[in-house]
Amino acid sequence: MLVFVSHQELMLVPPPWLEQLLSTTFFTMCEAHVNTPRNECNMYCLDCKHQAFCFYCKQSWHKDHQVIQIRRSSYHDVVRVTEIQKVLDISGVQTYVINSARVLFLNERPQNHPKTNNVVGSGKSNSHLCEICRRNLLDPFRFCSLGCKVVGMKKNGNASFVLSAKKDEEIGRMHEGMGRRLTSKEELREGIHKQVYQSTPSLEVCSNSRRRKGVPHRAPLGA
Repeated sequence: MLVFVSHQELMLVPPPWLEQLLSTTFFTMCEAHVNTPRNECNMYCLDCKHQAFCFYCKQSWHKDHQVIQIRRSSYHDVVRVTEIQKVLDISGVQTYVINSARVLFLNERPQNHPKTNNVVGSGKSNSHLCEICRRNLLDPFRFCSLGCKVVGMKKNGNASFVLSAKKDEEIGRMHEGMGRRLTSKEELREGIHKQVYQSTPSLEVCSNSRRRKGVPHRAPLGA
């Protein structure tokens, strides 16, 4: 028996790869390239929809596929807006600027304070809260992450991941004006082999051979 699905119903269903992406574990060591320097599994293929892989796997098996790279900020997975907005409508999700790159979080982040249904969670009249996890947001967005938008779409049916030309233009204008820069402690990390924090330059210590052994004396001036 054929089952017909309306366009409206399709808009309310996340892309088949999205929930798999959100449940994937990243930044583990690639078993196929253990002895190579760039072996962190921080990439995901939208065509294969399988598991995370490293730089060398991409070169070998996903060269012509649609691949996005996952990065990390304070131990949480993020993706650059420039990559994800090509395949998803990310409207309603709070974005941040980290290391001059605009990113958004994949999943809900743990919070110290308990969840509340109070709209004004922090005592401020202009507070913006994620509709799902009640995290305080910097701007009037609906969700703190892609994961919360998935939950919100299934729960309320008033959100979508389907791209359109009009939506794409609106998203660009919105995020251009609202994306906020995180504190200096929030650093974007692409891999364990890339230094994020610049090391403080150490003071040069002169060796014994270069030390002056005595006070220099000038030759007496002529009469």
